[in-house]
Amino acid sequence: MQLEHLWAGWRSAYIESISESESAEPSADAGRGSLFERLLAEEDDQGTFIVHRGPSCFVILNLYPYTNGHVLVMPNRAVAEIEDLDADELAELWSLVRDAVVAIKAAYHCDGINIGMNLGRAGGAGVPEHLHVHVLPRWAGDTNFTTTVAETRVMPESLSVSWQKLRDSWPPA
Repeated sequence: MQLEHLWAGWRSAYIESISESESAEPSADAGRGSLFERLLAEEDDQGTFIVHRGPSCFVILNLYPYTNGHVLVMPNRAVAEIEDLDADELAELWSLVRDAVVAIKAAYHCDGINIGMNLGRAGGAGVPEHLHVHVLPRWAGDTNFTTTVAETRVMPESLSVSWQKLRDSWPPA
């Protein structure tokens, strides 16, 4: 019997970056805002995978998605707690969650959608200083042996392709 290999090369870099960021000294970027604020400051939406920009919130592809089409919806400014959003941010955040659902359904013809937030490090937030809502497509039977036991997912589509699909499917304002 021949042993099969499934490569998820990005996973190691992700795990190392989390470990390093928790133990490292503050970086040179520490005074320039959160990771997401720095990405938002870039003008290249395709290069940063920003799907949509709004007056107070934006939508970006998750660089380490659970499945293709996985986006993050968040305020433009770093806010850790949902109760600290102002009224405009709160309204736009949930409006963009709805728009993300519409775009994902149109682009991926999925069977369902997961929407969720992880607030605080103990709540599972990878970037606890900048809250975000995960919105991702799901299909019946999309969890299999590899995902369940090996904690590995096969991503059949590049982030660039996902970005273009979602931009093309984004509902008009």
